[in-house]
Order: sequence, then C-alpha cells, then structure tokens
Amino acid sequence: MTKPSQPAVFAPWDDPKETPLISFENVSKRFGALTVIDKINLNIYSREFFALLGPSGCGKTTLMRMLAGFEDASDGTIRIDGQDMAGIPANKRAVNMMFQSYALFPHLSVANNLAFGLKRSDMPKSEIQGRVDEMLRLVQLGKYADRKPHQLSGGQRQRVALARALAKAPKLLLLDEPLGALDKKLRQETQFELMDIQEKTGTTFVIVTHDQEEAMTVASRIAVMDEGRLVQVDTADRIYETPNSVYVADFIGDVNIIEGAVDSTEGEHATLRWSEGAAPIRAMASDGISNGSKAAFVIRPEKVAISVEEPKDRHNRVQGSVEDIAYLGNRSTYFVRLPDGSLIKSQVANNRRIKQRLITWEDSVWLSWSDTAGAILPN
Repeated sequence: MTKPSQPAVFAPWDDPKETPLISFENVSKRFGALTVIDKINLNIYSREFFALLGPSGCGKTTLMRMLAGFEDASDGTIRIDGQDMAGIPANKRAVNMMFQSYALFPHLSVANNLAFGLKRSDMPKSEIQGRVDEMLRLVQLGKYADRKPHQLSGGQRQRVALARALAKAPKLLLLDEPLGALDKKLRQETQFELMDIQEKTGTTFVIVTHDQEEAMTVASRIAVMDEGRLVQVDTADRIYETPNSVYVADFIGDVNIIEGAVDSTEGEHATLRWSEGAAPIRAMASDGISNGSKAAFVIRPEKVAISVEEPKDRHNRVQGSVEDIAYLGNRSTYFVRLPDGSLIKSQVANNRRIKQRLITWEDSVWLSWSDTAGAILPN
C-alpha cells in the first residue's frame, strides 16, 4: 500500500529559480526632507498573500501606494511582472486596490457595483454579466445581487468591495486595512474568507495592517516595518519563534523582555547576566551576540512554566510573587514580581475550572523555562 503524497509546501521565496512578481530594488521615498521609505529591497511572489505590518507612520501605506501608482519612488526601481513601473500611471497597471471604506456606490445595486468597472474596461459587453455572476458566486452573495449597499451588513459590504476589486482579474490586489471597520468576531471570520478567496483566484494579495494577529492568520509571509525600513521578512511562525530583534519580538504577540549583558557564548547558546545575585539566564543566541555586549532575553509567556514547587531539573528558574492574574477564559496570565522588581508573565491553559485554581494572588511561585524556549538578542 502506497502512502499518500504530502502536499507541496508553498515557499517560492526559498527557490532561487523563482522569479518574483513584485520587486523593490533600493527603493526610497521622500516628502521634502522627510524620508518615509529608506532603501527597501523586497521580492513578493505570484500567489502570495503578503502582509505589510507595522505601527502607524512606519511607511507601509506609502509602500502600497507606490505599488498602486499613486506615489512615485524618489529613488530605486519597482517592477511588477518584470516591468519597470516608473512613469506608468495607476490605471495602466494590472493592479487593483481595495480601501478600508469600501467606496461602494450607494445608489447602485450589488450587481451594478460589480459591473461598473467592467463596463468601462475592454471586456466585451456580452461577457460582463457572466463575470458579475462569477464574482457573486465567489463571495457567496448571489441572492443579494439586487440589494443596495445600505441593505447589507458590514461583512457583506466588505465582500462586495472584494468582488469588485477582483472582477477585472488583476495580477495584484492591494488591501489597505480591509477589515478595520468590522467587529472582532466578524473580522476573524472574514480573515478566513479572504484566505479562501485568494487561494481560489490565485491572485497575489498584499495587505497593509497594524493588527499582528490578522497578519499572522492570513499571510504566507510578513514584512515587519519600522521607520521606513524592513526589520524582518519571514513566515509568521519564524517571526514569532525566532525574531531577529527585540523590536520584532515586542511588536509580534506578547513577550517577556529581560535586559542585561552577555556573560558567555558557547555554540548556539549564550548566558545573560541580568540581576545581581541571580543565576545567569541560558538561552539560544542570535547573530550579533558577543561577550560583554548589551543584550536582552526574550521569551513568550506561554513558554514560561509556573509552579509552587521549585523545578530543580531546569537551569533557568526564578522565584517571585503573584501580583496579578488576567483570566481570559481559555487561558490565564500570571504576572509575577521578582525580587529585583522585574515583572514576568506566565500564560497557562485553563484546563481546570476556575474554582480548582492551584495558584492565586500573592502566592510565592517558581517560574522556569528550557534553554531553547527563548532567545538572547542584541539590545
């Protein structure tokens, strides 16, 4: 009996033979004396769902607007499908953009909203209705074709805007905070709808967002940005598990950060001096670590074990007092104050009823973690 073949892993960025759909080559953008994009080099591949992630003002929207043709690069080259985009206006690019506001025509029905752009394109009139019907099926809104936008829910209006953006079959779809107007539950549901539609159409999606969970849910890769620069470009799991800087570790998810100085390095590991009288922390060492240099130990709260008894089988263990507890339904976060004043978070799954909680406020507890659970990064 033959074993079923494993599905192919989608990772064109790891294949040197793959040609990127989008390439930024030393691209900068200045507004007067202000540099908002600083010498960015980036490749995005066909069929990717790529996320530009960062705080407000980091340059992610400017980068998207340059792709769309709404802004020109001050320096460098932007290519789409091998073609230099310099001087090519937005309406001549195989790119469409979906805005957070959706920008639907309130006086037109759903079907006519979808047909509006097609009627002004080169598509033969005889094919327009078929394309509209195809888009309605794609976003599962066939029975709402005759309704006006105000007769739809927020999630339905979002799907109409997405269908309209995809109707002309662009090579690239740009989404600027597309789910920002939705409530949290609907936002989470719509994220999976977006992923499903992107996979069905094969269109390359580039999404701008400041929501870390959204980027990690939908994206094949994430570019974390700060002050016009790319800090790390990688898959969600690598960015979360192996951040290349304290900035990325702190921006993506929840994290404990302990500052200190490198005490020693040995192979892939290093030790960090962090508090007088406390044992050095032993952890994985990132690039750029050297003896005596300033550094920070970063570890996710869910990788920190909490117990009443001292875990003597682990090198990394500290004692403290429970200062606060955040109950989040499926998990609880314990905030533990250490003797030097540091506050460390430990997150555990609530696999018992709340009345059976073994640890509570002001309890003396031990926190511990393995040598590979966190990382020592340059600081």
